[in-house]
Amino acid sequence: MDIEITRETTIGDVLEAGRGAKEILTSFGMHCFGCPYSLMETLEDACAVHGANVDELVDQLNAYLIEKEEKAQNL
Repeated sequence: MDIEITRETTIGDVLEAGRGAKEILTSFGMHCFGCPYSLMETLEDACAVHGANVDELVDQLNAYLIEKEEKAQNL
């Protein structure tokens, strides 16, 4: 896996991981991707603002990245 998502990973870095990552962020109530600050905000900070569970978000994002990598290897 090229990147491992942590609490300190920025939203900007997460968005570079692919469309599925944006969908996961959206499911946690994070919709302000056009805001310049959001791209530099850590997942921990964003979860604090949105009242979301950062550990659950990190787990879902890492699971998405693993699945994405496995699919790419099977092509």
